[in-house]
Amino acid sequence: MDNNIPWELYRSFFGVLQEGTLSGAARALGATQPTIGRHIAALEKSLGLVLFTRSQHGLLPTEAAQALRSHAQAMASTAAALQRAAASQGDGLTGVVRVTASDVVGVEVLPPILARLRERHPGIKVELVLSNRVQDLLQREADIAVRMLRPQQDQLLARHIGQITLGLHASPAYLARCGLPSTVAELAQHSLIGFDQPTPYTRAAAKMLPGMERERFALRSDSDLAQLALIRAGAGIGFCQLPLAMRDQLVRVLPAAYALELDTWITMHEDLRASRVCKAVFDALVAALSTYAAASTT
Repeated sequence: MDNNIPWELYRSFFGVLQEGTLSGAARALGATQPTIGRHIAALEKSLGLVLFTRSQHGLLPTEAAQALRSHAQAMASTAAALQRAAASQGDGLTGVVRVTASDVVGVEVLPPILARLRERHPGIKVELVLSNRVQDLLQREADIAVRMLRPQQDQLLARHIGQITLGLHASPAYLARCGLPSTVAELAQHSLIGFDQPTPYTRAAAKMLPGMERERFALRSDSDLAQLALIRAGAGIGFCQLPLAMRDQLVRVLPAAYALELDTWITMHEDLRASRVCKAVFDALVAALSTYAAASTT
């Protein structure tokens, strides 16, 4: 096996893994299809492996290719992080920072925070990654993360900003139509909004909260944004973060029986400690999200 394989071969390999075709990888990487094809052939020769087989729908990764996927992903993330770090050098607060957060926080909470940040520091560019999957800061998939759990890795800088409370809420229109339940038993007469496919978190929550089993939900979605939209539309009763509910004038239902606390942290890789750009974004998120979390207790 060749021990001196150029990075661009792995880059093309990862592009084909993501896109499924040579033409798709070429478009994504700004290259030509023949170039990507030559890179794949050269990589297979250097590794002594068959990485893809042809099918009617494109290129199918072999077992060997799948085994290399996570390593190629790590290389791509590191290369992107290197590019962001290089762009942040020089005078003034300029550069690119990649921030990851959950769908709800990314759509409902962060936009005004990032807008104010850009007003103060127009040279800062932000890449916002919305996912309920925990992005790997150690692999540099992101620079800063808003997380609803305490990070365990020693290589991460973490700031605890407080707890965000989740509670059952409904729109005034729904309650005017269906009434406000006064007991847990009365919830059985209402349209409940909740998850579809169970996860360890939803299973644990269902054990703590009466009547929150999947079978009880009239409307099911694994998208937190979809659930929030259904609550706003008056479709039923579901869980919402208290600060968002207050902003949207939703009505809390049975607060004594239904409350979940989301322990919220802002985290960053310790290697970025000296980056003034990352520190500016980190500090802005800590300040604004601390105020947001405090609204849960008012």
